[in-house]
Amino acid sequence: MVATAPTLPRKPAWIRVRAPGGAAFHETRRLVHDLKLHTVCEEAACPNIGECWSKRHATVMILGEVCTRACTFCNVKTGKPNALDEGEPDRVALAVAGMGLAHVVVTSVDRDDLADGGAGHFARVIAAIRTATPTTTIEVLTPDFLRKLGAAEVVIDARPDVYNHNVETVPRLYRAVRPGARYFTSMRLLAAVKERDPAIFTKSGLMVGLGETRAEILQVLDDLRAAEVDFVTIGQYLRPTPRHHPVERYVPPEEFADLAEAARGKGFLMVAASPLTRSSYHADRDFAALQAARLVQARP
Repeated sequence: MVATAPTLPRKPAWIRVRAPGGAAFHETRRLVHDLKLHTVCEEAACPNIGECWSKRHATVMILGEVCTRACTFCNVKTGKPNALDEGEPDRVALAVAGMGLAHVVVTSVDRDDLADGGAGHFARVIAAIRTATPTTTIEVLTPDFLRKLGAAEVVIDARPDVYNHNVETVPRLYRAVRPGARYFTSMRLLAAVKERDPAIFTKSGLMVGLGETRAEILQVLDDLRAAEVDFVTIGQYLRPTPRHHPVERYVPPEEFADLAEAARGKGFLMVAASPLTRSSYHADRDFAALQAARLVQARP
């Protein structure tokens, strides 16, 4: 007899969301599609797309829609990417202006096929946004630039307001969840941002419900603080399709509250932890809170 995996219960009420819709949602979608841009909201099947797009917030995904890696948690396509789109930085800037964004998050696929991993393209996007809307604050969510010497420095020197790189999960699960990445490469990248430009806020995130233990999560939080990361996000992993890594369990809201309290106790300036928390969810509001927290911290 062949053993079968246990059936996961239906999604609990605390992670159910309304179907997207409304005039503002459709206006945001039309703007993004008219400018031929990709968003992580669509490509990664984010559960918060309805809320965010209804507020005219979209997380732009640059460097194409095809990733060179095959992380088992991610819904973005894997394969051989197309050539760089040289007009993309200007179109991203137009989208930021069109949505009237005070704060924008720019992320990307992994581009291991490029000599710099796409770092130069990130810098050009930042420059284009600065030119088009000088008051917009910019948050980047970059790949790890594994084995791309000097690439991260190119993005750091473009001076985003927030440099985000997600560790995603605990080290033990990397081979199963994030096989193309290396945990300590991600930690070194985050530490390098602060070493090169201490004024840039650093941010990282991880998912729970993949089979990690609380002790492992707390160790990741300690490692992030050792790298002087300012802001950590913790959210529930949701399986995009049956071919992706299974959800081991749905973590209840009270456990997220407990993890948030533990993280704050470790000294993070900001913590966002809830079932629906994602890296760019409420990023504009969180950036304002980060600035306020830094001012409080600087007081004698």
